Amino acid sequence: MTSPIRRNRALQALAIGAGALPLAALLVAALTDGLGANPIERVTHVTGDWTLRFLLLCLCVTPLRRLLGWSWLAPLRRTLGLIAFGYASCHFLTFVALDHFFDWQEIVADVVKRRYVTAGFAAYLCLVPLAVTSTRAMIRRLGRRWVSLHRLVYLAAAFGVVHFLWLVKSDLREPLTYAAALAVLLGLRLGFWRGGSRTRNRIPNAAKSRQSQR
Repeated sequence: MTSPIRRNRALQALAIGAGALPLAALLVAALTDGLGANPIERVTHVTGDWTLRFLLLCLCVTPLRRLLGWSWLAPLRRTLGLIAFGYASCHFLTFVALDHFFDWQEIVADVVKRRYVTAGFAAYLCLVPLAVTSTRAMIRRLGRRWVSLHRLVYLAAAFGVVHFLWLVKSDLREPLTYAAALAVLLGLRLGFWRGGSRTRNRIPNAAKSRQSQR
């Protein structure tokens, strides 16, 4: 039988391979002059879209584990989160390097004046500490604080959806689809939290009841 460690490594390798495919397709398109009339816009949209998709996939791991008992998905949460950060970094670098040619004054002005840029920048800022603290050493060092810190992923996803909604001017179907998916995931998260809170409260109450009966 396949050991859990080998299975986890195989799953992570599969996730990384799948995560690299959109970027590889983008590179092939760039090398073959297939990015269209506005290549910078194409790169921006592709990297932004895949950032959101992988973020939402990352947030799907816990609900699938709890609802369907798919515990084997657990190692993929961090992997999918790092893939999302990779695409977010490509998205941000496209904005900084290709859109503004490292003109920091113009970049700051864009972040301040354009609300969709502000939301996107906020999303990226939320992802940076998550990526920095994704190593096993940081998980051990932060302990329970690591779990609290990594709840920022929900805020990052929310900012990302708002960024997309404010960016799109006419056809809102795609950003609204992401918004609906995030709303479902947040609702499930709230349900798990409330259920866990009730369980924690029930245990002390049961203990007190037993003591009173003695």
